[in-house]
Amino acid sequence: MQKLFAPLATVALTLAVTVGARADSDKDFGLFRDRLLNDRAEQLFGVNKPLAKSSEKSISAAEANSDPTALVTLAGGLRAQVVSAAANLGPNVDMMALWPDDVSPTHLIFCNEEGPGQPGVQRVSLRDGTVETILTGTSSCDPSKRTPWGTVIVGEEVGNTGWVIEIIDPLHTTGVTFNRVTGTFSGGEGTTNLATRPALGRNAFEGIALYPNGVVYYGDENRPLNGTSGGAYFKFIPSTPWAGGAPITRLSDSPLTSGKVYGMRLGRRSGNTDFGQGSNTGQGAWIEIPAPTNPAVGTDLRAAAATLKLSGYYRPEDLDIDQVALASGKVRFCGNNTGNEIQAHNWGEAICITDGTVAKALTNAAVPELQLFVAGTPELAMPDNIAFQPGRGNWIIHEDGDGAEQRPPRNNDLWSCLEDGDDVDSLSDGCVRIGSLNDLNAEWTGGIFDARGSVFYVSVQHNVTGHGVILAITGWR
Repeated sequence: MQKLFAPLATVALTLAVTVGARADSDKDFGLFRDRLLNDRAEQLFGVNKPLAKSSEKSISAAEANSDPTALVTLAGGLRAQVVSAAANLGPNVDMMALWPDDVSPTHLIFCNEEGPGQPGVQRVSLRDGTVETILTGTSSCDPSKRTPWGTVIVGEEVGNTGWVIEIIDPLHTTGVTFNRVTGTFSGGEGTTNLATRPALGRNAFEGIALYPNGVVYYGDENRPLNGTSGGAYFKFIPSTPWAGGAPITRLSDSPLTSGKVYGMRLGRRSGNTDFGQGSNTGQGAWIEIPAPTNPAVGTDLRAAAATLKLSGYYRPEDLDIDQVALASGKVRFCGNNTGNEIQAHNWGEAICITDGTVAKALTNAAVPELQLFVAGTPELAMPDNIAFQPGRGNWIIHEDGDGAEQRPPRNNDLWSCLEDGDDVDSLSDGCVRIGSLNDLNAEWTGGIFDARGSVFYVSVQHNVTGHGVILAITGWR
């Protein structure tokens, strides 16, 4: 009897879904698509039930200090644990790097996006949440990446004066002070474990995509102004590529010590001359940036972008590497351009850039191509950070929007977006809301996965407690 009724039940369910779906599609096919995404959320996104809408809650400092996980509402099946909510944890914890690797990390090394008087780079023990300050003196420290050669790089998001700093042995570098004017380090333990990397130029650094051979892609977190094009994307090719092997023991052996910088300019028609406003997607070329007059200071990349008329975007933010493409020897990385939500209804966008094979990227023989991946909407607005999820292959997009200014106000959300499939476009096949904050002043930032894609470390930045909160989100199926 069970063998007889099981197929009948399946047929009945299929008919019900089909009839309901047909009714939805007759009215609005987009609603039908959204329902399918939600109905298949466990298979596609690894969550039981996505969130239907943003949270409108804003809890008190007392509530958040009592239980920092109360700062977030998560999709069904996901769980949050506190990595650290220590009183000395910077309130603006931004991007994070797992140390010493993504498989069995012991620490997070991260930026605190505040001024020179506050901690700029800190580390937190994943065992007990203990926080220690590595470096003070940076301004708006934002990106943090672990390198294939066993160091960490961090960057400043400061106009045309931001530095990239490389750190070796970050667990034994403590209490050092950085002089932004001279680019030198003093005091504390491990002063010689840090060095500036002016070969990458000076910029408002945010997104960094770092490849195993030392090729680096990054953007300028800049917006258009009085006719300027906004933030450009750049590429660094090292003079001495990283060939692999054991981690370096001297900073002088880093491939980031010297190289050439190029800027992306899209438009290939008529001998690559149809660049400018309107040519913001498609193929283009990497334009070499002139070498700096003073190599110790580095090139003003923002000025070079204007002179060379590089393609511009509205506040380029975080970047992450497509690990599936990398496993096939290809360059593809995705990132976000924030836009401007309330003032302009520019909802922002996620884009992806390809640059041929990893080998060709090193010789600059490939043709760069930028295509839209996710178009922002009033619900998914001002995307900031982005994280590739290993194993599942989805992309987690963090909102840094103006929802608190809406009526009624709404919180910033986390979205999980599918990779593009075999359909006719190059866009994500769909996104669902997997998290929402319960603090109207806060934003999600710095999210990063472990090697399996099962643990997601994320910061609740400038939250109501006045100190940092780092969470570990688990429960993906």
